Amino acid sequence: MIEDKDYLKHIKEVTGSDSLCLAKWYNATIWLGSGQTTSCHHPPAHAIDTEAIKTNPTAIHNTDQKKMDRLMMQNGERPEGCSYCWKLEDMGQVSDRVYKTKIHDSPTTPYGKITTGADSVLDLAAKTDFKEDINLKTLEISFDRTCNFACSYCNPAFSTTWAKDIKENGPYENLISDGRNHFTHTHPAAQPYKVGEENPYVEAFWKWWDKDLAGSLKEIRITGGEPTMSADFWKFMEKIADNQRPDLNVAFNSNLGCSRALFDNLLGYSTRRSFDLYTSCESTGEMAEYIRDGLDYDIFLSRLDEIIFDGNFNDVSVMCTINALCLWGLTDFLDQLVAFRRKDNGLWHAKGEMRPSFTLNILRFPSFQSALVLPEELRKGRRQVLEGWLWKQDHIFLHEHEIDHMQRLIEYLREPEPIDIEARRHDFKQFYTQYDLRRNKSFERTFPEELVEWYKTL
Repeated sequence: MIEDKDYLKHIKEVTGSDSLCLAKWYNATIWLGSGQTTSCHHPPAHAIDTEAIKTNPTAIHNTDQKKMDRLMMQNGERPEGCSYCWKLEDMGQVSDRVYKTKIHDSPTTPYGKITTGADSVLDLAAKTDFKEDINLKTLEISFDRTCNFACSYCNPAFSTTWAKDIKENGPYENLISDGRNHFTHTHPAAQPYKVGEENPYVEAFWKWWDKDLAGSLKEIRITGGEPTMSADFWKFMEKIADNQRPDLNVAFNSNLGCSRALFDNLLGYSTRRSFDLYTSCESTGEMAEYIRDGLDYDIFLSRLDEIIFDGNFNDVSVMCTINALCLWGLTDFLDQLVAFRRKDNGLWHAKGEMRPSFTLNILRFPSFQSALVLPEELRKGRRQVLEGWLWKQDHIFLHEHEIDHMQRLIEYLREPEPIDIEARRHDFKQFYTQYDLRRNKSFERTFPEELVEWYKTL
């Protein structure tokens, strides 16, 4: 097995390229509601050509932009949209390019035997004509943006509850660093087709599914919005439930905040076939509920317990979105996740994994919610807490990628202040002042004194 820290060298040895990432070929996120796609969660989404999908349904993935990015990577060049990974690699850290490539370079489990030499997946990607249409191996797909939460770091493009906030209260005002205008309108382009209306992107998906996609996929992951709020999600679950393609890994995201009846449906479907579940949280108690508006933290923990111990789920993973506010509750939350692993020796999964696993995903947009908005003295204190947490852990209860993620977060908090730091801090104060009024919350009553005192100076 090639360790993560050595894997970039392996890519270069096989392909001759310093920038090739198999996600450009075999991985995609596709938003059928808005007709957009990207190769993973880092590059900005781009539009799918509605004319192209009339004759080529695979064009919901094989866009002209992705094909040009593949050519650049074959030539060892760095596509601009992948700047997150280039930045981490230039810092000497393990980037997500490692993980996104490694899962496709393995013929078995995501961290199993790695193929080498001619006819390996890496070698084929390096040699395949960049114009060729590629069938996906892993797909994250959203049917629509319907969501019962309005998380502070989300926006109306991905949540109908966020859109309702903007519609009822108007745009957030006086934000100067939000170049994408995330918080100024309801993003109608994110849902141009009404529920029940004919959607050409959905049609293209099912055409591709029936022709080739259902056979080529190794993993499909349904996201949202909140998937359990979408009728199309349940249609898909019924279609796949009784072991159609039993070798296909089926996963879905959920905030676990749906009605009890819908949650019971999730548990019920897991008795018909096993699924993977991805959920999200990054802090504890009132701090978590402040960051993720709509969350009931106690219900979240209770349902996560049910998923782990009562449901028939394979991997259960918690995605932590690392933002400026979560750093004061993050280690307490991770302690809770480790406690789940210690609760029962039976938590050792058949694949040798522990449940729940976690990822630490560093927030980049909106930039004024980034951890880099914090002053150095606060970041230093948070680094020390994170370093102390990692040092005291029994690493038998941590995955390799979790240790990597914690180490890169610690290093990320050492970065110098961004050149637009004053604009970001201005927007930090402007946003949360208005957020409190709209959501009936209080920054100053929720967060620790040292963060509140700094907040008051802005």
